[in-house]
Amino acid sequence: MSRAKSVISIQSQVVHGHVGNSAAVFPMLAVGMEVAPIPTVLLSNTPNYPTVRGRSLPADLFADLLQGVRERGLPERADFIITGYIGSVEVAELTADFIAEAKALNPGLIYLCDPVMGDTGPGLYVPEAIAAIFRDRLLPMADLATPNLFEVEYLTGQPIASLQALSAAGQGLRLAKGAQLIATGCVLEDTAKGFLETVIVSGEGASRHAAPQLPVATSGTGDLFAGLLTAGLGDGKPLPEAVEFAQRLTGLALARAAELGTREVVLSGVDFRRALLSAGA
Repeated sequence: MSRAKSVISIQSQVVHGHVGNSAAVFPMLAVGMEVAPIPTVLLSNTPNYPTVRGRSLPADLFADLLQGVRERGLPERADFIITGYIGSVEVAELTADFIAEAKALNPGLIYLCDPVMGDTGPGLYVPEAIAAIFRDRLLPMADLATPNLFEVEYLTGQPIASLQALSAAGQGLRLAKGAQLIATGCVLEDTAKGFLETVIVSGEGASRHAAPQLPVATSGTGDLFAGLLTAGLGDGKPLPEAVEFAQRLTGLALARAAELGTREVVLSGVDFRRALLSAGA
């Protein structure tokens, strides 16, 4: 029997709802991957509620957790590292140092950077100093990057309305050599009405993957997509197929959220769980 794929997932964690690791870990476990979740923040819920408790992990505690991961030999064995939301500059710098070290130890490691920093509507919701670390340290190490369209525009300083502009922006992100940009939530000038696109941009060109836009706004959609994408890749799917797998299951989670009238993605829906478990069968 082959060894299970291994993931180190560095992102937020909440008590209530599904964002960060609270959204991404379940899909990866369900397809048979081994997941080591490392929290960057511990919160009662997202800031979209009237109250929120908890905080960003103190840098010394976060560094201690990373040291424990090193002592267990996880960087040498990992197939993937994911990073998502980061709540402080100190934790962002420690994360960048850890990934640089892990990639030096393990050249076959795939680093997926989801530069969680903002979205259309709320705009930038992390300090500019954290956004700069994503731009200058984390993304240049990424093999896969999953920014939304707002984040691509912010990071490159360019408005994007066409596939040509998005392809050019992919070069401006200064990703690792051979890396692939997976831009999510794209509405371009020729996107069909009622759809959102995920666009894969690489040195070989671009491919477009459309999915229906659902009338629901939830937290954690991008985190769930990144977890599902990694689950698909860990299950052996080629990148375009893994993207469409992630789109389809994210759509199921959002559809259930719309039915229930909740602001959280729903991972307990029967259709979502059935599709996820059948992928890892």
